[in-house]
Amino acid sequence: MFKNFFSFVFELVKIIVISLAIIFPIRYFLIQPFYVKGASMEPNFFDQEYLIINEIDYRFNEPKRGDIVVFRYPRNPQEYFIKRLIALPGEKIQFKAGDIYIINKENPGGVLLEESYLPKDLKTFSLSEETVTVGENEYYLLGDNRNSSKDSRSFGPVNKSFFIGKVMLRGWPFDRIRYFDHQPYNL
Repeated sequence: MFKNFFSFVFELVKIIVISLAIIFPIRYFLIQPFYVKGASMEPNFFDQEYLIINEIDYRFNEPKRGDIVVFRYPRNPQEYFIKRLIALPGEKIQFKAGDIYIINKENPGGVLLEESYLPKDLKTFSLSEETVTVGENEYYLLGDNRNSSKDSRSFGPVNKSFFIGKVMLRGWPFDRIRYFDHQPYNL
């Protein structure tokens, strides 16, 4: 009887060790769960939705305009935010009459950013018609719920070192499960 018991315990320990050897690297180096908190990304992401974050992509690739990024809040790295990447390093972002214009080498006069994922009547609130230059290794991030979002308009462009990863999958609620790929833009 003791032989069967020890054999069972040994097999159980093996299963646990093998499971941890598989799960630990995946959880801490490849993908990570994330819960949406707040309304800053509505109507595309709602409070308490469960997301899977791709942590490895930004180790090998540069972030792209349209990526939905989870990052540490620059003013308090203990907090995590989710926002959409709007402007890339070296670009200028201009707010004019509720619209967003991107100024870069390809578009020195600026081009209106078309955002098909937002409601058509949404205008981006900005305190003034201003132009912001995005620095080297920085990105300009905005919430989809532009009028109720703490984003780069209040804390400035975000250095890539604060990025955790990009949203890969919404896993909860089940009726909203979706895989997220790169968002195409008119630029």
